[in-house]
Amino acid sequence: MDIANHQAAWDLLKEAYQYQMGGEYEMAVELYKRSLQLHPTAEAYTFLGWTYHYQGKLEEAIEECKKAIQLDPEFGNPYNDIGAYLIESGQYDEALPWLERALQSRRYESYHYPHYNLGRIYMAKEMYSKARRHFETALRLCPDYLLARQALEEVRRKTQ
Repeated sequence: MDIANHQAAWDLLKEAYQYQMGGEYEMAVELYKRSLQLHPTAEAYTFLGWTYHYQGKLEEAIEECKKAIQLDPEFGNPYNDIGAYLIESGQYDEALPWLERALQSRRYESYHYPHYNLGRIYMAKEMYSKARRHFETALRLCPDYLLARQALEEVRRKTQ
């Protein structure tokens, strides 16, 4: 491995992320692609997919996440992201296995996200006890996760 290219690729990824967070998606896409040319990483593919998602390009976002999975099947983020994109397009049943796989990933720091997304699916299917369990788990893992807290309150309102 060329250490210089590896470091340059990570530097481009970090720069791309800053542009993405600032809403400058075209520049972020360009920088992620340059990072991937230097040294492909699951992170760069996943974040490129995330940027495509912000641009409303869900199919492209899913394809980039699948590339990330091919490169590193143990990286959890792309599984969760695919699940979230499928939820966004109303494909709840298709999203389930992706989110379950995110929970099985060894290299993942944010297990609260797939739990929250599973809760969203079960909420949409009016399976409130399952939804509640996933929202509660998300909050156990990340007590400050506001979306999970709000969703849990919504479950409580619907089941009173």
